[in-house]
Amino acid sequence: MADPTPLLSQPSNASDIETPPSPPNKHLPSLGSTIEWCIGEFNWTQFLQAILISFTWIFDAQQTFISVFTDAHPTWHCTQQQGVDSCNTSLFNNTCNLPKGSWAWDGPTEASIISEWALECENSIITGLPTSLFFLGCLVGGFVLASLADTSLGRKNMLLFPSLLMSLSSLLATFSSNIWIYSSLKFLCGFCRATIGTSALVLASELVGKKWRGQVSVIGFFCFTIGFLSLPAMAYLNKGYSWRNLYLWTSIPTILYCILVKLFVQESPRWLLVRGKKEEVVATLKCITSITQSSLILAINNMSTHEEEVDLFSALKILLQNKWSSRRLLVIMAMGFGIGVVYYGMPLGLSNLSFNLYLSVTFNALFELPSSLITFFFIDKFKRRIALLVFTILSGVFSVMSIMEGKEFGFGNGEACDGVWWHVQPVAGGCWKRE
Repeated sequence: MADPTPLLSQPSNASDIETPPSPPNKHLPSLGSTIEWCIGEFNWTQFLQAILISFTWIFDAQQTFISVFTDAHPTWHCTQQQGVDSCNTSLFNNTCNLPKGSWAWDGPTEASIISEWALECENSIITGLPTSLFFLGCLVGGFVLASLADTSLGRKNMLLFPSLLMSLSSLLATFSSNIWIYSSLKFLCGFCRATIGTSALVLASELVGKKWRGQVSVIGFFCFTIGFLSLPAMAYLNKGYSWRNLYLWTSIPTILYCILVKLFVQESPRWLLVRGKKEEVVATLKCITSITQSSLILAINNMSTHEEEVDLFSALKILLQNKWSSRRLLVIMAMGFGIGVVYYGMPLGLSNLSFNLYLSVTFNALFELPSSLITFFFIDKFKRRIALLVFTILSGVFSVMSIMEGKEFGFGNGEACDGVWWHVQPVAGGCWKRE
């Protein structure tokens, strides 16, 4: 069938060779739509990239909760044959009321910072200082480092360098000689890890299409749970040895992971385009998609170059100028504070309970897996506000229930359970004493 359109090489008059003007309502493709088209369909390369990026959550979880074991108050026993009853009575208070030489630690003194640096008689402000400074470092690092991933360093570097510095500060913690040096290094560790999770989340989601971003984002929370779950296993293997070994076992693998990130992880195409690095964009997209190089170059060259950049402080100014956005921001901050207190406070307080520390941390971590699975499969089906409301209410209810004390509950063995959290009694099979 002949093409009715006249050939350009056969013009009828001079006006036919002029290029017709573009329609006034025709717009160039936006940056977002161009990136979405260039990334293409979800493939194994993108999946492996997301997995490798999300591995950083494992090390993040380990450094967040490692103090549950390294800073725990070790168990002890009486060594005097005379006055045993008074020694056992003081077990429910502290060892400070006992004369020196009448008691001893059950394990080696280097098993915890409490026993190694003789902090058993210090108040909770001193013994809790490393953990407090760790989270203070997270707060300061969140403000200082928040905008670097969008500006000068990019997503990949903000994943690489903070992870490396976090691991180095943890490695240096093994050389601490007192609580003050140790606390300072914990502050540095918290400062460095403040933006690791968000950088990994953003980078992994920007290497896949919109359809799979929700599921890819949940992979990081799976890895965080795995990292949390690995701690009691490592701590149990390290039982009877120095607490410094835990920092070695968690920091050295992190350094090796940073090498893998440097060699194999790709930078975010979106960030590269915003920074005007078109050649690097094409090279990155060639590694994660099957679209030809010529098609990628054509799509990028035809893209609209107008992309307004808004830094962190300008964005906050815009948010605070509007009443509805500032009100919503305050509500989200309040909810985040409450969720953070519960989520981090409970695991960090497990050492104060009267049952096995290794099992309690294991159960606490295991119970996060079902929530991650549910979120992975239903994240696109949940309504955000309703899901947030329902889950926070349920969390609050169960948190209140968890502080209820059982009174004289028996479990078929004739034992009484007084003052033990009721929700762990069925799991533990009775009353546990940390002896």
